[in-house]
Amino acid sequence: MSARIKVTQIKSKISEKQNQRDTLRSLGLKRIGDTVIREDNAQNRGYVRAVAHLVKVEEID
Repeated sequence: MSARIKVTQIKSKISEKQNQRDTLRSLGLKRIGDTVIREDNAQNRGYVRAVAHLVKVEEID
């Protein structure tokens, strides 16, 4: 089984650049407090890196 990450939005996307808003939507996050579980791969790590100031990331088994 591959590793997974849990991504939680902790800050608002208001006043952020459009590409960062789009990245949050691509991750599946719509509002503060939303949490998604994604595969831990290079694509998702890149998404998280782009919006690192808006999300909290936890590695899960």
